[in-house]
Amino acid sequence: MNFATPRILLMAAISLSLAVGAFAKPKTLKTLDTDMQKFSYAIGMDIGNYLKDQVGDVDMAAFQQAMEDARQGKPLLMTEEQSVEIKMSEGPKRQEAISQAKAAESTAYLATNAKKTGVTTTESGLQYEVITATEGAKPVATDKVTVHYTGTLVNGKEFDSSVKRGQPATFPLGNVIPGWTEGVQLMSVGSKFRFVIPPALGYGERGAGNVIPPNSVLVFEVELLSIEAPEEAPALETIPEGEAPGGVE
Repeated sequence: MNFATPRILLMAAISLSLAVGAFAKPKTLKTLDTDMQKFSYAIGMDIGNYLKDQVGDVDMAAFQQAMEDARQGKPLLMTEEQSVEIKMSEGPKRQEAISQAKAAESTAYLATNAKKTGVTTTESGLQYEVITATEGAKPVATDKVTVHYTGTLVNGKEFDSSVKRGQPATFPLGNVIPGWTEGVQLMSVGSKFRFVIPPALGYGERGAGNVIPPNSVLVFEVELLSIEAPEEAPALETIPEGEAPGGVE
């Protein structure tokens, strides 16, 4: 995991501090009435989620002072080299702590979900629930499938949705995370399943960027729209004995 602050979040925070007066004690908002408030709140959500999911606790007083010192060009309390050194030494400890906490949370969630009515757990640990059942052929791992899906974390945070994009996704079934490859093979065209994918069948200990933390359970609602078998390679031309390709003597 890279503990360097994402540049886009840093630049956004600095830009906002310039616009609204950095780190003055804010009033608590009940509603977001202006585009500036909505934009500011959205950036704050991004930074807050990054700190929560990827970094852990920080000393907010030191964090805010560093932002203000850097913004105003004041003398900094540490050099760039010292900044890198502390992030390199502290980062792995935080990564391990976050990973262990998330693993424990995921184990507890899977145990609870497995007891719910209608949930089936496969030998691999994949959990699924049939929302809409249909009959018919099922895809195999070498097929290409077209699906609509919505993916969330166990806290309900949505990280991807073809439904919201209004565009189904098409891909070779063998080229996705193992939980998808196994789960979609249980479906027939027109069916809709809810999959709960353990970390080992998803993105595991590495997570996926700043979107999916390490050791996360993934929850997907998937509707299978179509199955396309792989194209067969054209048969080789049979050449009569004694004849060259193309009939050339």
